[in-house]
Amino acid sequence: MTALKKFFAGGTPWIWINAGAVAISIIMTVGLLLLLAYNGLGHFWPKDLMLAQYSQPVESGEPLVREIIGERVGNEKVTAERIISSGIPVTGDRLMYERELVKIGNRDLNGSDFTWLLTDYLDNIRFPENLTAFERWEWGNFYGYVREVREVGATVAVSDPANSADTAAWDALTERVARAVAIHDEIAELEKGAIGEVNYALERLRLRQRGLELRDADTPEALATIESERAEWDSRYAVLQEQLQELYAQIERDTVVMIAMNGQETEIEVSEIVRAYQPNGMHVGSKLIVYAQKLWEFLSDDPREANTEGGIFPAIFGTVIMVLLMSVLVTPFGVIAAVYLREYARQGVITRIIRIAVNNLAGVPSIVYGVFGLGFFIYFIGAEVDQAFYAEALPAPTFGTPGMLWAALTLALLTVPVVIVSTEEGLSRIPRSLREGSLALGATKFETIWRVVLPMASPAIMTGMILAVARAAGEVAPLMLVGVVKLAPALPLDGNYPYFHLDQKFMHLGFHIYDVGFQSPNVEAARPLVFATAFLLVMITAVLNQVAVSIRNRLREKYKSLDM
Repeated sequence: MTALKKFFAGGTPWIWINAGAVAISIIMTVGLLLLLAYNGLGHFWPKDLMLAQYSQPVESGEPLVREIIGERVGNEKVTAERIISSGIPVTGDRLMYERELVKIGNRDLNGSDFTWLLTDYLDNIRFPENLTAFERWEWGNFYGYVREVREVGATVAVSDPANSADTAAWDALTERVARAVAIHDEIAELEKGAIGEVNYALERLRLRQRGLELRDADTPEALATIESERAEWDSRYAVLQEQLQELYAQIERDTVVMIAMNGQETEIEVSEIVRAYQPNGMHVGSKLIVYAQKLWEFLSDDPREANTEGGIFPAIFGTVIMVLLMSVLVTPFGVIAAVYLREYARQGVITRIIRIAVNNLAGVPSIVYGVFGLGFFIYFIGAEVDQAFYAEALPAPTFGTPGMLWAALTLALLTVPVVIVSTEEGLSRIPRSLREGSLALGATKFETIWRVVLPMASPAIMTGMILAVARAAGEVAPLMLVGVVKLAPALPLDGNYPYFHLDQKFMHLGFHIYDVGFQSPNVEAARPLVFATAFLLVMITAVLNQVAVSIRNRLREKYKSLDM
């Protein structure tokens, strides 16, 4: 009994309990990341296309037999009662059935991308090598056989769908898809680049003319100057518009005739196709290439199809820029407040009340900060800024509307208590003798704080910044009020003055996850993108934190005297 008491008194059990808790936390974190990666990143692998017959029983008469072409996505066990309630009759007295989720695509023909099929009724399953998958700009994926390729209505290649070795139409199609994608990229670059620059310049001229009218300075000479500049931009726009029309004429040249399931024949414009591949005939190396292409598209392209297709680059860019801007804003505020409370303020009742208030602010729900940011920053400060500096743009608001600047300021207010508390903890650890030694050598109090105290407290400041970044990167509720939108493909950083447009709305990974997961009209298509985006958000937050941790560790090595 004495030995047992000594064992507990020595603290060994608590050490093992803490170690076990840490190990469980690490295992759960790694498990969560693996779950997100498996369900998210696996979505981009080009899956084989199944061709099968599905014989669905009907209440009377022969079963309804139809052809199924699609990707096997998943399966589950369901009760017979649930199957019957969905209108599908079952035979026998079994209580449980297995059903498969199949992505059949062809939404423009079928009305839905996915369907549930009972495994027992699937028959004659095979995987022909010439089954083709299209990823399209609209209407999702298309699955079927390539039958004919046409150029300006004239047939250039024909293949027999029943003969997998006949690749004439497929070879002609791949060349034309590559050509169409290249032209599409030219169109996008022209519209976002040169034409976007012209539109921006014309809008600036309009605002300039409006400003002259408001100041009663719209003299004939000033208006003539504006009109000459506008004429120059209009002539440039006409040339660009002609180039754009030529590109559209080139991209709309080719079409392909496809045979979908159940013999449905449809003609598709090649310009609608993003990517074409035949997964059943591809080896692992070819699939890895397609997988890398699709993954890069996810990271670098704009979203499409209600955010269930394409990429999320605008959301990645918006998240990173907003967090960096928030960090730049919150650090001076937090450090100055902490220095005042620790170094300058008289330590009394009022100071204690202020510290209690700061600690309580850390527990305020984030949506409250969003409402405050909407009311104070946007409706008050933003409206005043518009009246003072952007009167020519009114009634259209410039800063009196949600944007990146207000979102960063709102999150800075949300996280400033964390920085204040962390910085104060760091300042309290600086030995008083260092301050007194600096003052004795003739330095002022400000010089002592600036050259001695703050550098030695910098690891604590970085700790507060790490905590602020971790919280800000995952916040969604306040951002919905102060700047984040569902779709904003135009980045707030471009080549037009002032280059960094803090007044623009932006996309955010956290809100993107919410939108795709809960607001998407195509739930099954959105589910893997939710996992992939969540995994990416965790990775970006980890990278930002790791950068801050590395800086903090270097600062700790530089000021080792703190540990003495």
